[in-house]
Amino acid sequence: MKQFDPNFTHTVFFWLKNPDNQVDRKAFEASLQKFLDHSGFAKTKFIGKPPKASRDVVDGSFTYSLIVTFESAEAQQNYQDEAPHKLFIAESSKLWTKVIVYDSIGVN
Repeated sequence: MKQFDPNFTHTVFFWLKNPDNQVDRKAFEASLQKFLDHSGFAKTKFIGKPPKASRDVVDGSFTYSLIVTFESAEAQQNYQDEAPHKLFIAESSKLWTKVIVYDSIGVN
């Protein structure tokens, strides 16, 4: 993981079709890691999974989360268009049923 850049944050939640299938999980993780290792634009590269929720306000329904930061909205758009991102989608989209994205820019 590189230094967090507050200019543009891209947070993605994935729900796998078969979240208990270890083969699918390994394939997804490998494809996602390969993509992040080859992205020329992503700064922070965090892959997570939900912990056991201790409060009702915590949504732990997703299978994986991804937090990536960028120096600008333009860099984030370049990330969307780069070959490693497109390859990740081609390899892994068959594994998920739902994806939600939250993009944010820093307040200051």
